[in-house]
Amino acid sequence: MWKRGLGYSGFMFDVLVYLYENYWRPDACPEHGQLSRKLSAVGFESDEIQEALSWLDGLAETASTYAGEQAPQSLRVFSPAEIERLGEDSIGFICFLESAGVLPPMMREMVVDRASAVGDSPLALEDLKVIVLMVFWSLGEEPDALILDELFVAPEERLIH
Repeated sequence: MWKRGLGYSGFMFDVLVYLYENYWRPDACPEHGQLSRKLSAVGFESDEIQEALSWLDGLAETASTYAGEQAPQSLRVFSPAEIERLGEDSIGFICFLESAGVLPPMMREMVVDRASAVGDSPLALEDLKVIVLMVFWSLGEEPDALILDELFVAPEERLIH
């Protein structure tokens, strides 16, 4: 199981990573009641399970809200409140993914929306990476290998070839 480092801001993210690793897409998950029991059986606490399930419900709503809403050439300007909530590292990472062509505007808005739903300010970069991963997962898309490396491997652990 993938473990997060010092940027840890809540156990909810561990639940999300567990879901990503154990269910290949959202519709493979059982309904909330059964899923809660399964998550509890593997050791997650009730409050972190409920927080994660509520966050996932918001992700599903967000997917339908932003579908097809923006043109590919749109420019995103972050508000002062978003800058405070997300932090410079997270905004820089979002811009990196977008400029690399792997985070289209609709998905970017989903990431910003779900990051804004998390209580910690500024959001730890490790937590933002989980959010990006869950946005891909919620849409049934698999990020390419280079993006997965960017999401899972700490920069100091990367090998230079």
